[in-house]
Amino acid sequence: MAGYEYANHFFRYAPERIEYGINRYQNETRRLYGVLDKHLSTSKSGFLVGDHISIADISHWGWVAAAGWAGIDIDEFPHLKAWEEKLAARPGVEKGRHVPEKHTIKEVLKDKELAAKHSAAASQWVQKGMADDAKK
Repeated sequence: MAGYEYANHFFRYAPERIEYGINRYQNETRRLYGVLDKHLSTSKSGFLVGDHISIADISHWGWVAAAGWAGIDIDEFPHLKAWEEKLAARPGVEKGRHVPEKHTIKEVLKDKELAAKHSAAASQWVQKGMADDAKK
């Protein structure tokens, strides 16, 4: 989901706040979430493709589970939210989401101060990586 990546970058990691970039990519992510939400509203199985969990569900789950990190309220998309929760309740998804390290984004987002701290640290890491890449 390319929109999410850019929404996340402009919302959390860019060295300066650029409203155009934030709005453009958050809106694109909302559009893509809307497509998934609409599709899931008619899915008899509750999965993205077919009648069972597939690579389509697995590959999209992380982008949806971390919607709040990109500044998007998943509650805007009730079918997508239900799908995300359905997958999160599966033992394999729960186990896998913590690889390579514990996935705590939902808990972090409940505490604005903690979210700001995590965001600042992640932004510094991204900016350092960009600066190091520029030297190559």
